[in-house]
Amino acid sequence: MARITRAGSAPRPMSGGWELAVWYLMRLSALGLFVLVLAHFTIVHFIYDPAVQDQRWIAARWSGAAWRTVDWLMLSLVVFHAFMGMRTVVGDYTRGSLRMVLTMLLYLLALLIFAMGTIGLVTFPSSIPVA
Repeated sequence: MARITRAGSAPRPMSGGWELAVWYLMRLSALGLFVLVLAHFTIVHFIYDPAVQDQRWIAARWSGAAWRTVDWLMLSLVVFHAFMGMRTVVGDYTRGSLRMVLTMLLYLLALLIFAMGTIGLVTFPSSIPVA
């Protein structure tokens, strides 16, 4: 039984365990995404002129581990938040074996996207030769 709230968001699950952990993590990931995306947008579009952002600017930005770590954290939060949100939608609108199959496909797709993004962040060259 879920607690009724006046807020527009989903009520906090009354039972503990996995669902309560996901409920809290969704809120924390939303807060983290808000801060990271706002900072990213401000830095990339307001502090530095987008017209002069070329390969050298990108290489200089990605030469340090800090930017890669921030971008990886943003990737992690986006994948978690998006796919846990989709899991909630699948759980609300499907039942039985279809729910299980769709949930497993969501988890596999999330893992694939996370792995591809991580590989891209790790293997991106820190110095790009500019002709």
